[in-house]
Amino acid sequence: MDNLKPIVNFLFEAGMLQKTPRSGFFFLGSGEQSVAEHVNRVCYIGLVLSKMNDQADLSKVLQMCLLHDLSEARVSDLNYVHQKYNERLEEKAVNDLAATLPFGNEIKGLVEEYEKRECLEAKLTKDADNLEFLLSLKEQIDIGNTRAQTWVKPALSRLLTEEGKQLAEEILKTDSDGWWYGDKDDEWWVNRNK
Repeated sequence: MDNLKPIVNFLFEAGMLQKTPRSGFFFLGSGEQSVAEHVNRVCYIGLVLSKMNDQADLSKVLQMCLLHDLSEARVSDLNYVHQKYNERLEEKAVNDLAATLPFGNEIKGLVEEYEKRECLEAKLTKDADNLEFLLSLKEQIDIGNTRAQTWVKPALSRLLTEEGKQLAEEILKTDSDGWWYGDKDDEWWVNRNK
């Protein structure tokens, strides 16, 4: 790799995902998230789903998770309402980016495979994407956003794998603050065991 400028430009472009808001939260009325924050948790969910299915190629799932919304640095995050009235040129955005990078064909191939949803890894990645949204909805439900509850059913209907459906069921039964708050009657929360 003699010319590193396109690679550095790619890294700056990926950084735009930190500044690109997920627009569905505007319609939900509460919560906010950048595309980069979304992608971060999607990667963790992809890891978990891959561990739940020993047939999955973990590396491929993680790469798909990392790249699945990369085009949004160029086309922004268009929620379902926006998509009704705008043409998303995600394929063009990925093709244009790929043309500048020595490993661009790998990125393009992974994104194309993800979009087809035919292989196990693409299905697990799409479930990771939808489960991240479900986790975000559950966090909003837990702080009192009743509108978020009405968004759960369509989110559940988009799940493709048994692993995703199992995880979704547990997500909906779990308090989003349970991982850190635990037993709210524990004396620790009063005096920190002093």
